[in-house]
Amino acid sequence: MTRQRWSFADIPAQHGRTALVTGASTGLGFAIADALARRGADVVLACRDAGRAAAAADRIWAGSPGAVVRTLLVDFASLASVRAAARRLYDEYDHLDLLVNNVGGFRLRYTVTEDGFESTIAVNHLGPFAFTGLVLDLLTGTPGSRVVTVGSNGHRQGRIDPARLDPEPGPAYRFMAAYNRAKLANLLFAHELDRRLRATGTPTIAVAGHPGLARTEGGREMNALIRAALNPKVNPLALAVSQSAAKGALGPLRAATDPHARGGDYFGPRGRTGYPELVTASVLSHDADLRQRLWEASEELTGVTYLPIQESEESS
Repeated sequence: MTRQRWSFADIPAQHGRTALVTGASTGLGFAIADALARRGADVVLACRDAGRAAAAADRIWAGSPGAVVRTLLVDFASLASVRAAARRLYDEYDHLDLLVNNVGGFRLRYTVTEDGFESTIAVNHLGPFAFTGLVLDLLTGTPGSRVVTVGSNGHRQGRIDPARLDPEPGPAYRFMAAYNRAKLANLLFAHELDRRLRATGTPTIAVAGHPGLARTEGGREMNALIRAALNPKVNPLALAVSQSAAKGALGPLRAATDPHARGGDYFGPRGRTGYPELVTASVLSHDADLRQRLWEASEELTGVTYLPIQESEESS
């Protein structure tokens, strides 16, 4: 089904479903979690900062007084934090219906995490890759479960070498190139995850969605010039070239809830703005060899291995 104006009203009732949204304290992640809670889902806000997570939960309760909202502290720049959060999740839940890998962002300058990874690829890809693998057992036994990857149009400009995920430090570092690389990694991951889930026969599907150009907080690293460019109060043209976080959230929300969605689908506006449709990711994001090499590199770097494939499936 393709509709030009898929909106919040099209989200089916989510009562009885448990959804975990990463990076949910503000911006796109908050808008996704808030919409799911308003449609009846129990939501888990996976956030780095306890105060911001609590504030987000309060905002959801203000609009949905009966909502079940919990928080899970996790820093996706730290594999130790990711592992600890996954353990806490197993202590509190026996299943998940929905995992929305939304956490992301970029650093204007080259920085490395405590694990030695460049920060942008760590937070956008390696941390979520590891977390997905660690909590996957909570999803694969749940009929109708989904893993949703939040993508970006920036992936179309991305280039990646799985053998060298760390970009050049120093003056050669370009933050948008690093971000586009990480967002390409997201789509490669989503497509490879879909392939591997299909091979296991699990009811879980992997889907992706993108927000177009949404006006969000943009992360602590966004500089004043970019903030001003996307602020309608400063730049009236911002309304013409971008959309609100709530409208941007519709792409990932359609991926998360559309009953007609299939594994491997990608939803979002056809350009920077608009309602979500079934769209096509870049040719590079579907490259089978690149997908597999990135998966293997990610397993090696994070130490988290899952969904192994048989030799007969290598060429699929």
